[in-house]
Amino acid sequence: MSLRKNEIELLSPAKTVEIGREAILHGADAVYIGGPSFGARHNASNEVSEIAKLVEFAHRYHARIFVTLNTILHDSELEPARKLIHEFYDAGVDALIVQDMGIMELDIPPIQIHASTQCDIRTPAKAQFLGASGFSQLVLARELTLEQIRAVKAATETPLEYFVHGALCVAFSGQCYISHAKDGRSANRGDCSQACRLPYTLSDSQGRVVAYDKHLLSMKDNDQSANLEALIDAGIQSLKIEGRYKDMGYVKNITAHYRLLLDEILKRRPEYFRASSGQSQITFTPNVDKTFHRGHTTYFANGRLENIGAFDSPKFVGLHIGYVTQLGKDWFELETNDDLANGDGLNYMQKREVVGLQANVVERKGQNENGTIWRVFPNERMSELASLKVGMSVHRNRDQQWEMALTKKSADRKLGLWMKLTETGNGLQLDLNDADGVASSVQVSLQLEPAQQAEKAYAAIQEALAKLGNTMFYAEQIDVKLSQAWFIPTSVMNGLRRDAVAAHEQARVQQWQRPLRTAEQEPPAVYPETSLSYLANVYNEKARAFYQRHGVQLIAAAYEAHEEPGEVPLMITKHCLRFSFNLCPKQAKGVTGVQGQVRAEPMTLVSGDEKFTLKFDCKPCEMHVMGSMKPHIFKSAPPSTVEIPMVFHKTRP
Repeated sequence: MSLRKNEIELLSPAKTVEIGREAILHGADAVYIGGPSFGARHNASNEVSEIAKLVEFAHRYHARIFVTLNTILHDSELEPARKLIHEFYDAGVDALIVQDMGIMELDIPPIQIHASTQCDIRTPAKAQFLGASGFSQLVLARELTLEQIRAVKAATETPLEYFVHGALCVAFSGQCYISHAKDGRSANRGDCSQACRLPYTLSDSQGRVVAYDKHLLSMKDNDQSANLEALIDAGIQSLKIEGRYKDMGYVKNITAHYRLLLDEILKRRPEYFRASSGQSQITFTPNVDKTFHRGHTTYFANGRLENIGAFDSPKFVGLHIGYVTQLGKDWFELETNDDLANGDGLNYMQKREVVGLQANVVERKGQNENGTIWRVFPNERMSELASLKVGMSVHRNRDQQWEMALTKKSADRKLGLWMKLTETGNGLQLDLNDADGVASSVQVSLQLEPAQQAEKAYAAIQEALAKLGNTMFYAEQIDVKLSQAWFIPTSVMNGLRRDAVAAHEQARVQQWQRPLRTAEQEPPAVYPETSLSYLANVYNEKARAFYQRHGVQLIAAAYEAHEEPGEVPLMITKHCLRFSFNLCPKQAKGVTGVQGQVRAEPMTLVSGDEKFTLKFDCKPCEMHVMGSMKPHIFKSAPPSTVEIPMVFHKTRP
């Protein structure tokens, strides 16, 4: 089934199957994970057989598993992709997250298709089209405001998905080609070189330096913790956490954080309900500042904000914990109100660089009116930390005790069972039911004999049935409906309970109905535009056929097809450096003495030998990073994972 109206889904990332299992235990209603190929995270892949195990685990909780197949596909990759989709379907996967419209033209099973954020869904018209074209869930652009989300929701009944946490691409997803142009590594094919995290120098049209050696295209990390209820009310049903490259601790922490926030909302707002079963029991206090982030921003959800960039560093500097008070030969002392531990990761800023160090050994030295004094013996020589000075602010970006706690069991997820024990003609029967209406029954053959102590016998039965500690269940109610107190060996009762639990787990998996793909509207919906530029990422003939079938007349090839030799927008972004440095014409509007003096003239961005022109489209408030593909990349073959055999001809063909 697709998400029903007012059903709310917490969607977590998984780099590995093991992380996926933990995401579910910590409260995820769905998990997205990469398969062996064609996923937009090049180094986060998993074998289909392993994903099948995660699927079975998830379906016990009626949670869903989505597989990312969200790169654009070369013509030579269409058949391998088609075969892989059949494998995913056979493995029980609930949905695919895709970018390439060519997949919609392939002969594939009726698996649900979700439109990736790479599809650049920013308008009601595009959302309406994709919903009418067979997509069952739409991942909206991260840049949309609450007002824009409401407008999209009013135009389509297709469930909407939105990123609520994690790293932010500065460009509209699917509209970034800077990595391919300079390195031959396509973001649309899962191989981004992250040029946006490099330091740049910004100059105006007269060559004056506006910002020097800053990470001007690096965004803070998304954090919609305070906006969850507003997003749900605006029409978002799937709340997505970014992070298919992130480690186990990050996924545990951030999933648990949003699970607790959502549970509080669902408790207050009974018109909304959860998309999967069970309750997660979190055994730690989640803290979004303890795991990797570049600072927090709500991005554009509440409108344009001034401070959305992580200009000083794209690294995780962590939380400020104190100040350096003294330097020694092989140690330094730190004044802090926090407890330190051996192995903590610390850092400080030296000009524009983050200098990191590991606290090899820490010793508590005393107390003063401002906090505790700790002596830190770093793993590095103090001579290598010559820039460290008394009075410097120190941050901690690895809390060793916190991280060690998250390597252990930190959550469980339980469903309530109603249990009933009755007699049969030749033994006992144990019936199990749960809140989802799943029922199962197990019998055991046994020669029943009256118990000598009835009260003690009933107590032993109740105790044996209640032992569900290591299972995914807890007992809501236990009914013992026997004609009299029978003597039942403890081993028999334990075996009956174990068999019943195993049977009920399988019954839950079998009862799960995989969601069906949304039927395409007939006649085919008309695409909102009649022509497409390279920005549509059409990289194969099947994608071209899809758009032609939907009324598009002129279709340019994807940038990766190497048909755009000149200067084009390599990155289109809502982030505007003119706005960040108070050089926006709209900011100057109405300001006496300034109005009319500020114009959106081009600017220049330089990083090493790379030079880009910035152009500003003020009507939609967008910045375009202009550039061209390097000649050697342009002359090379368009990228494909399938090797095409070389053919030799006797004469020139």
